[in-house]
Amino acid sequence: MAAAVIWILLLVGPLAGLGDTEAQQTTLQPLVGRVFVHTLDQETFPSLSEHVDVPPTVPITYHAHLQGHPDLPRWLRYTQRSPHHPGFLYGTPTPEDRGRQVIEVIAYNRDSFDTTWQRLVLLIGDPEGPLLPYQAEFLVRSHDVEEVLPLTPASRFLTALGGLWESGELQLLNVTSALDRGGRVPLPIEGRKEGVYIKVGSASPFSTCLKMVASPDSHARCAQGQPPLLSCYDTLAPHFRVDWCNVSLVDKSVPEPADDAPTPGDGILEYDPFFCPPTEATARDFVTDALVTLLVPLLVALLLTLLLAYIMCCRREGRLKRDLATSDIQMVHHCTIRGNTEELRQMASSREVPRPLSTLPMFNVRTGERLPPRVDSAQVPLILDQH
Repeated sequence: MAAAVIWILLLVGPLAGLGDTEAQQTTLQPLVGRVFVHTLDQETFPSLSEHVDVPPTVPITYHAHLQGHPDLPRWLRYTQRSPHHPGFLYGTPTPEDRGRQVIEVIAYNRDSFDTTWQRLVLLIGDPEGPLLPYQAEFLVRSHDVEEVLPLTPASRFLTALGGLWESGELQLLNVTSALDRGGRVPLPIEGRKEGVYIKVGSASPFSTCLKMVASPDSHARCAQGQPPLLSCYDTLAPHFRVDWCNVSLVDKSVPEPADDAPTPGDGILEYDPFFCPPTEATARDFVTDALVTLLVPLLVALLLTLLLAYIMCCRREGRLKRDLATSDIQMVHHCTIRGNTEELRQMASSREVPRPLSTLPMFNVRTGERLPPRVDSAQVPLILDQH
């Protein structure tokens, strides 16, 4: 009982302290169609080190959810490599996500068991500037998703990609882990990464180099295990190892033709000489079918039962027929064995009957003593005690 009370106090204590503290509120403005990244660390939670100095090596975990819901919205994701690394909230809002969303984040100190929470107010709006109809997606196999979410690696990737996509300003549209796209978890070997998909958009058309990489000839070479066609210098190497066989280009500058809406009809089929449905259905009597379905299995079961009863009960040979079919010598032998068995049973039940001479102990092998045959055999055991 005392142990249960202690566990309840340990569980309720941090939650009670969490309810007494006032939540910090931060307002952020994500844009529709643009990647949103928010870092969760000790700098974003200053209340963790208000009273005591928290070293940067203290393990801290975070839990984020939409206010009033147990999980995050569908466009937002959370990742943290370990309690010793910062956490990231990232994603790309869609036009359906416009408006105000409140994200509640709880920070948990794994050493001191201190907890604090923060409220993130997301005001999702439309981006300013020109549209980005030209979009390209690259698979970077040399990085994990949390390694490209900070501002410095993302800016370095866009700068390196500018050497392949010369004209226009590049903007980061989306970042997705390869594991979320069906990738496999790599082996725990140094240098193996999960991989990350990076989508970049621009208002300028694709360069000739990118068009050649995504051409059908390049896809055919990739299917044969050969490197794709790359007519320009790979400016992303060696910092970013891009899988050029997984480059996809999307051109949204030309609007897709709208599908023709179906014209509603009157619900009556046109006349067809090959389709003549019957106008009237003749009445049918299903009594005969029902009787055949039920009676035939019952009759078959009854016949099988009678046949089995005749075989087991009406074809018994009897003892007289068995004795007549047995030879006289075999019957005499059987009767002799049975009579001897009955005699031995009677002799064993009564000790007054003298035992056969073959069962009397006439000679003791150990002592060499001889017993006379006239000794009362009823008082002599079959096996003498060896004293």
